[in-house]
Amino acid sequence: VQLQASGGGLVQAGGSLRLACKASGTNFRLHGMGWFRQAPGNQREWVATITSGGATTYADSVRGRFTISRDNIKRTLYLQMDKLKPEDTAVYYCNVQSYWGQGTLVTVSS
Repeated sequence: VQLQASGGGLVQAGGSLRLACKASGTNFRLHGMGWFRQAPGNQREWVATITSGGATTYADSVRGRFTISRDNIKRTLYLQMDKLKPEDTAVYYCNVQSYWGQGTLVTVSS
């Protein structure tokens, strides 16, 4: 299984970014998937999950600002991030089963 994350970058507070995670080597549509993040000096934390059926859950810190979605035909997981805050600065990782993407850095300037 390979997960390739992309879409990170530098954005001003209040701005938006869309992360993508392309999956290969797994029966994508059968599995729930998630996004996690790790800020410098902090432990990795859960951000959002989407089930195989499309149900979504979010951490309190991002609910109402972030949207997780999936495209089973493109085998891609997305994270739309709006109203970004400096505290959202972190490396973002996608996850399926026990597999992790390489991470993509999001930096939000104040």
